[in-house]
Amino acid sequence: MLNRRILSLAALTIAIAGCATVPTPVSIADTIGREPSLSTLAGLLDQSGLSATLRGTGPYTVFAPSNEAFKAVNAKTMEQLKRDPEQLKAVLSFHVVAQALKAAELKNSSVASLNGAKLALSKAGDFVTVEEAVAQRTDIQASNGMIHIIDSVLTPAARK
Repeated sequence: MLNRRILSLAALTIAIAGCATVPTPVSIADTIGREPSLSTLAGLLDQSGLSATLRGTGPYTVFAPSNEAFKAVNAKTMEQLKRDPEQLKAVLSFHVVAQALKAAELKNSSVASLNGAKLALSKAGDFVTVEEAVAQRTDIQASNGMIHIIDSVLTPAARK
């Protein structure tokens, strides 16, 4: 009887300890903020005001340019974006889709981005592209959607 109680208590303790080590998913904005390779994007999302959106209920998918992707953008262009919050928001919202898309679910198609422009998606095996960008890491789960890290910054076509 005593052994059974000790075993039950031990099993309960292990179960509770196991739950404590499982990370709780956080919002897309907070997940991006925790990812060292996305620190540039995190700062720009805060500056543009999109962080608040990406902390909302979603679901969203963010095609997140890495720090290396932002380094490849012309310095003058980056300065212009940083000085113009509306233009910055338009560029960054081109990287966001209002649905949760896992890499396995992607098809050769186009989807509407938050800025209203269409994003061309393409998939061949495990190889995923968004416009001209290649996904380097896919299916980063957040509480309100998905993040896929891409190798370049997407630029929406100028509206006429």
